[in-house]
Amino acid sequence: MDGGRYKLYKRIFSLVLLLVLVGIVIANVLQNRAADNAAEEEEAVLVDDGSSSQGAAIAPAESAGVEPGEPAPDFELETLEGETFKLSDLQGKKVILNFWYSWCPPCIEEMPEIQEFYEDYQDEVEVVAVNMTKHENQLSDVGDFIDEHEHTFTVPLDREDTLSEPYVVYAAPTTYFIGTDGNIQQPRRIGPMDYEFMEEMVQGMD
Repeated sequence: MDGGRYKLYKRIFSLVLLLVLVGIVIANVLQNRAADNAAEEEEAVLVDDGSSSQGAAIAPAESAGVEPGEPAPDFELETLEGETFKLSDLQGKKVILNFWYSWCPPCIEEMPEIQEFYEDYQDEVEVVAVNMTKHENQLSDVGDFIDEHEHTFTVPLDREDTLSEPYVVYAAPTTYFIGTDGNIQQPRRIGPMDYEFMEEMVQGMD
């Protein structure tokens, strides 16, 4: 074998070896990325929205909220009318506890459904729509919204965002379903509700 051909073979061999090494590096990078993605998926939980995917969201596991069977954290807030509201005063009644603000499109979408449901079931179920007042442009927007749409359920004002942490409210609307024993009795709902959904949830509570 002459020297020129030997050098050519040597260059080809070096190039092939380099390509093999690059391929190994790329394969390792892709494998590590796949492992990282799998780990992230294991750390996430699908928030149960009841019977459909409407309003469902992926949240970190630590954001799963107050689980069914756990007591609903008690709180005391001033209502839109200036009265004092305390959640534990409603023990013995079923409660739909909703978190909302006035410029939130899904909140606006579900409010007529909540009002209609409340008018039909108010003897059995108390609707408490906690306004996340800290996220409003101005306080008067809350009263204007409630008056314009003639909503009659209780509207406590969370002016300092004190309930976002205990109820793990990271999106609006968020709704909890509290039984007569003061415990959460259904998975929380993230996203707008309709009349039939609320009826189904309440019928499954005691």
